[in-house]
Amino acid sequence: MNKELRSWSRKRDRKQSKLSGIEPRMKGKFIDTSDIVSVLEALIEPGAKVVLEGDNQKQASFLSQKLLEVDPAKVHDLHMIMSSVSRPEHLDIFEQGIAGKLDFSYCGSQSLRVAQMIEDGTLKLGDIHTYLELFGRLFIDLIPDVVLVAADKADTAGNLYTGNNTEETPTIVEAAAFKDGIVIVQVNEIVEELPRTDIPSSWVDVIVKADKPYALEALFTRDPQHITELQILMGMMAIKGIYGRHGVQSLNHGIGYNTAAIELLLPTYGEQLGLKGKIARHWALNPHPTLIPAIETGWVESIHSFGGEVGMERYIAARPDVFFVGKDGSMRSNRAMCQVAGQFAVDMFIGSTLQMDHAGNSSTVTAGRLSGFGGAPNMGHDPRGRRHASAAWLAMNEQPSELSKGRKLVVQMVETYGANKKPVFVEKLDAVKVKDASGLAITPVMIYGDDLTHVLTEEGIAYLYKTDSLAERKQALAAISGVTPLGLESREHEVSDLRDRGIVAYPEDLGIQRRQAKRSLLAAQSISDLVTWSDGLYDPPAKFRSWS
Repeated sequence: MNKELRSWSRKRDRKQSKLSGIEPRMKGKFIDTSDIVSVLEALIEPGAKVVLEGDNQKQASFLSQKLLEVDPAKVHDLHMIMSSVSRPEHLDIFEQGIAGKLDFSYCGSQSLRVAQMIEDGTLKLGDIHTYLELFGRLFIDLIPDVVLVAADKADTAGNLYTGNNTEETPTIVEAAAFKDGIVIVQVNEIVEELPRTDIPSSWVDVIVKADKPYALEALFTRDPQHITELQILMGMMAIKGIYGRHGVQSLNHGIGYNTAAIELLLPTYGEQLGLKGKIARHWALNPHPTLIPAIETGWVESIHSFGGEVGMERYIAARPDVFFVGKDGSMRSNRAMCQVAGQFAVDMFIGSTLQMDHAGNSSTVTAGRLSGFGGAPNMGHDPRGRRHASAAWLAMNEQPSELSKGRKLVVQMVETYGANKKPVFVEKLDAVKVKDASGLAITPVMIYGDDLTHVLTEEGIAYLYKTDSLAERKQALAAISGVTPLGLESREHEVSDLRDRGIVAYPEDLGIQRRQAKRSLLAAQSISDLVTWSDGLYDPPAKFRSWS
């Protein structure tokens, strides 16, 4: 057999050739702000796989805007890989022909436009991923040629500090840095000494100081004044009928007013039930301001975060026993590792959805909206690789045997009619039509019905893990579906049987009186109250300030 004669460093040689071409513009690893467009044109080949950092909050906004300014004759047909499509220029580059194909995880604010561009043929869709899935593919079959990321600071040697909002930056950079991809970083400022080093200079190729700080959104802040009494009732049912019943110690909360209500009920209603120290001790979630009262009253022992939250920086620095904080006082978030924690290390995921079918399958992808689903499928399923036990995990096993295992609690908490005044429970998910219209190989389901253990509405709780057939699962969902078409199929004798067997529980079955669900039960009823709870350390963004 003749051994093939070939170069084993072609990608590395090509990278060095490109970097040599921009060497006259370089001062060490730095380029002048005004040179960034010509540098992008020199370093990005047509058809290249390009990762543009744009996660839930932190955006490489300077680089995304400058990518739109490149000459489409020089840079075109890029394969863009983005965890979150959230800015107009993220899609403008497709309309300009600079980009052609997209793999992503979430695009909430741009979901209508993405769906329309796919229909028009302006954008070719690769796949909709979970965050971990997308990160994983960066090391397998979507290895990036170029990554465009953001950091807070660089020192003069090119080391990076990412601060509270480290998020996915190290994962993206590593995928390129160790496979001869090109790493381009925008920074807010250049300093002599960093508070800490988050990414070493040897992983970085080009650094540019942005003309303004990267964009950062407060996406996980919910103003308590908007929490309704219906949501308080649902929160009470969750605490007593799920958290307390199963002894949930570790968990992830989705974002929304429903879960914000739970967070604000822990120090009040949870205290009344005697559950302090018995539930909700360890968390995987962003630093929700509505958790401040629970932290201050000793309910919360630890929080590991996907990313930061605007205004929570000083509070986090002052609570290192709870948050993951460096010696410099700033939090170290990590989207990839927190997703792993949310998948394998927590007892429970509780989130929400836009649609759920009669089998319990749910999706946030609806007609005309290709929003994706971020990390919910990672956390909202039972990871069959889990091998450590907890009381809550074992409680989901209705028929123990010598080889049986437990199960993660996967909870969907929804009001029977959504904000659009349409029923959440539907016979068939819109996602089925979206699949066909978008050319996807599989229907974009967020959480599959057979992974669900509980569904909670304003009507009550369906303990789906207790059901033994699809027909019984549908009956349980119908019993808590109110006056939706599914709910109107419910029969009184079936509901009575389900309640007797503990498969469905209404507030009365849990010993909860609906008249108890008053706003006075919330530990904080406004953003101002949260500031007070924090001893003035929480500094909410201006849009949340209603006081002088």
